[in-house]
Amino acid sequence: MRVGLFLGHPAHFHMLKNTAKALNENGHDVCFVIKKKDILEDLLADAGYTYTMIREERGNDLIGLMRSVLGMEKSMCSFLYKNKIDILVGSTLSFASRVIMHTPTIVMGEDDWNIVPRFAKMVFPFASSILSPFVCNIGKWSYKKIGYAGYQKLSYLHPNYFVPDKKIVEQYFPVDESPYYIIRFAKLTAHHDVGVKGFTQEVAKKVIDKLKVHGRVYITSEAPLPKELEQYRLCINPLDIHHILAFASLYIGDSQSMAVEACMLGTPCVRFNDFVGKKKISVLEELESVYHLTNGIHSKDVEKLYQKVDEILAMDNAKDVYQERRMKMLQDKIDVTKFWTWFLENYPNSSVQHDENNEFWQQFK
Repeated sequence: MRVGLFLGHPAHFHMLKNTAKALNENGHDVCFVIKKKDILEDLLADAGYTYTMIREERGNDLIGLMRSVLGMEKSMCSFLYKNKIDILVGSTLSFASRVIMHTPTIVMGEDDWNIVPRFAKMVFPFASSILSPFVCNIGKWSYKKIGYAGYQKLSYLHPNYFVPDKKIVEQYFPVDESPYYIIRFAKLTAHHDVGVKGFTQEVAKKVIDKLKVHGRVYITSEAPLPKELEQYRLCINPLDIHHILAFASLYIGDSQSMAVEACMLGTPCVRFNDFVGKKKISVLEELESVYHLTNGIHSKDVEKLYQKVDEILAMDNAKDVYQERRMKMLQDKIDVTKFWTWFLENYPNSSVQHDENNEFWQQFK
């Protein structure tokens, strides 16, 4: 079987790298097609993969987005034809594979449709199947959904694939000298982040002042930092961030993605933005209400943020408590990579929904 993996972001590589390895080991051919984004090409090169690049010139408005999509579809048809792809997989897919080339397309996602409405309307109608955690709501496209007992980020942070390495962290700073805390400032400019607020400079400074009393503070940010905060910037190889996050005593940020990663690693987690409340994200809501691995606070509730930070800092065994909660979550969830690999190898016979409590899932534990 020839499998096409469509990657539009470095996070997609992390998500699918173990599935690609498993498919290769099982005798299948994996072909990567990518959009240029940040360090994505470097990640593929470091892993020894070749790839086809789909270039896009994207504007900031809806017309620019549509123009970009049409150009990508033309390039996708060429990729599918030249590589004789049997099935196309990714978090960003196209109508070309399904409508023009008649190639089965598998969309992987864990955002609720109302969080990414534009993406859902443009992608879900052309998907053959949508692989998504049971907890996610994909609206009127639910008939295409193949739910599973897991989270996307377990595909690379499950203990079967990731073991935190203290030596990697100590290339940058001592681990056991004193506690350290990670603060994440995301640049909220994605199409579903319009109007969503997170940290202000004033709030960030007050949180840092609280943390400094107890240990070291490191900031990871997609955006430029104010001069007075630049001293806290974490300068590392991006590939090492999960090792650093795993040994941190606390994660605080306005990034949804890194909040989920902190939960997968059992690092105490506080997320602070407008997605908390009315714009609830099902994966994070489950991680908070069922497993108590994260604490969501709306950006209007600044005092509540300060109180929660003080509360976690006052816990003598916060890390141990969150690690126990992580183990409970892992017991309930599957090895997502193992399931994805099975699903692709057995498609389309595998595209049957199984109840969450079905014994079927035990084979992927």
